[in-house]
Amino acid sequence: MAESHVLIATGTFTPAAVKEATRDGAPPIDLVDGEQFAEKLKEFQLGINTQMIEKVTIDKDWFTNL
Repeated sequence: MAESHVLIATGTFTPAAVKEATRDGAPPIDLVDGEQFAEKLKEFQLGINTQMIEKVTIDKDWFTNL
């Protein structure tokens, strides 16, 4: 069975890090940046609650022109 490695970061990976992770001859490393990690947490509902919020603003011009 082949080894696999995953590196998770809260930010992004530099181009040099991506190049090293995919370099020929090196053990493969899957890079998961902060955005991808947050999406996976959301997708699998792991430690994240989502809610839709309705924002209401008042159109003062509409009321002024009554």
